[in-house]
Amino acid sequence: MTKNLLLDRRTLLKGLGVSIALPALEAMTPSLLQASTPTVATPPRRMAFVYVPNGVNMNTWTPTTLGTNFQLPATLEPLTPFRQHLTVLSGLTCDKARANGDGPGDHARAMSAFLTGRQPRKTSGADIRAGVSVDQVVAQRRGSETRFPSLEIGCEGGRQAGNCDSGYSCAYSSNLSWRSESTPVPKEVNPRSVFDRLFSGPVAGEAEQARLRRERYNQSILDFVNEDANQLMNRLGANDQRRMDEYLTSLREVERRITQNTATQGTLRPGTQRPTGIPQDYGQHMRLMGDLLALAFQADLTRVATFVFANEGSNRNYRVINIPDGHHDLSHHQNNAEKLDKIHRINRFHMTQFAYMLDKLRTVREADGSALLDNCMIVYGSGNGDGNRHNHDDLPLLLVGGGGGSITPGRHLRYPRNTPLSNLYVSLLERMGCPVASFGDSTGRLPGLT
Repeated sequence: MTKNLLLDRRTLLKGLGVSIALPALEAMTPSLLQASTPTVATPPRRMAFVYVPNGVNMNTWTPTTLGTNFQLPATLEPLTPFRQHLTVLSGLTCDKARANGDGPGDHARAMSAFLTGRQPRKTSGADIRAGVSVDQVVAQRRGSETRFPSLEIGCEGGRQAGNCDSGYSCAYSSNLSWRSESTPVPKEVNPRSVFDRLFSGPVAGEAEQARLRRERYNQSILDFVNEDANQLMNRLGANDQRRMDEYLTSLREVERRITQNTATQGTLRPGTQRPTGIPQDYGQHMRLMGDLLALAFQADLTRVATFVFANEGSNRNYRVINIPDGHHDLSHHQNNAEKLDKIHRINRFHMTQFAYMLDKLRTVREADGSALLDNCMIVYGSGNGDGNRHNHDDLPLLLVGGGGGSITPGRHLRYPRNTPLSNLYVSLLERMGCPVASFGDSTGRLPGLT
């Protein structure tokens, strides 16, 4: 319970070039001060999309039974702690990733059509065209309710021009989010840049000055708001004090890991570029980005995000798990058992990092006591099914979270062949308070989610 304190949801901890949003607190609920039986406001719903390239080894992905009694296959085993939060969706199709008369280019189409449900124009020039992505529909309609309308992050940079896939612009295979049919939203791959964007002040000059000072004196971003934070903590009730302490501790830990990654010995030589903040360890990079997404949701900085593990068609190697081969090369496995096993190991590595992010979301408690994950709808998947076949039907798709009670998870659902993936998005948009008559190539809502 609060100490007779009422806070605006947009309250910030402020310092020189720093403004830190607060997590959901009981003190932000007017009814706590007015009702004889206090109640807590319903937490907002959040939506995120996590993309993996080149399809998966479907033999170790798809559960063999439907309903609630399904067993998690080998690739999905890292999600065992989240089984009650998990819905496995089989049978959905991204038709606009198919050629439909446009010839080769499945990787470019897979990524650009995944969230848009639109056929990308085949061009390697500046006249690109896809469609508005589902995350940006929410950003345009509800984005004014949070500091950032949306968040776009990833672990692999990409070109915005040039020919990357059989006559398709690199913009198609590098961008998941599209603000308009001709305007992709580039993802940020540098954890330091994402951190500074989320927690620096609104005045660019002050934010840069504060960053330089922090680096020079080895200070934390929290040092700049320490006085403000202490004053607030003294006015909060026990529950809110605990939430604030957990939130600020998580924030300091993420900042510490980013700083450790970019620390250098001695003085940089003239002309030497400042460290980028991108970890060499791919797993560490993915976990840092997952931490930042969780913090952004926890502080209600945004309610919709996209997270790209790697670009479509990526040939990244996975020496981190002793696989020196390129991912794309392996995906053309021709049913070779050794290659299929390596693909499975890559898929499982991705799933392990995804599970790490889910654990962060599950451990955060909302003001009403529910887990943050309970109020999320997180779609994980790829625009390709089997990388060898380059098929875009029966895609590997997961939906994690309860959507604030609007989804009944813990099940494996299978839909009729060629059911549009866009039908799922129509249903999610409705749950986000952004109802649409249709989206992309949808034919209606996706049944069975509740």
